[in-house]
Amino acid sequence: MFSLTNRNGKEIMKEEDYILRKVGKDNHFQTPEGYFENLTSEIMNRLPETDYSQVETEISTWQKVKPWIYMAAVFVGAAFILRLGGTLVKNDPEYIAAEEEQLERQYIDQIVNDAMLDDYTFYQLLSDVD
Repeated sequence: MFSLTNRNGKEIMKEEDYILRKVGKDNHFQTPEGYFENLTSEIMNRLPETDYSQVETEISTWQKVKPWIYMAAVFVGAAFILRLGGTLVKNDPEYIAAEEEQLERQYIDQIVNDAMLDDYTFYQLLSDVD
């Protein structure tokens, strides 16, 4: 019948005019008189009478504990992610080399402190070795 491809604007307008002439522009959907004026009252009349101020809901143990369990799960997940990230960084060769250099410096500093040498005496000892 009607093809959506290879049609120009005039053909589409002709189709729309044909459909509008056949169907018309009138809105055939109507609501009964006074429908919306009485709608709220009719709905309220159909609802059962309940006093919601006296309705008490009992909170189960799970509902009381659930937020704490969720919070604990978040902390466990964060600790796992941090632990995993730290492991990945520690396997990096550059990190291992920097860590070894820092340990060497700490070792030398500890020896100098234990020997109770001042800087001048320490430099004299180093210059005597060369």
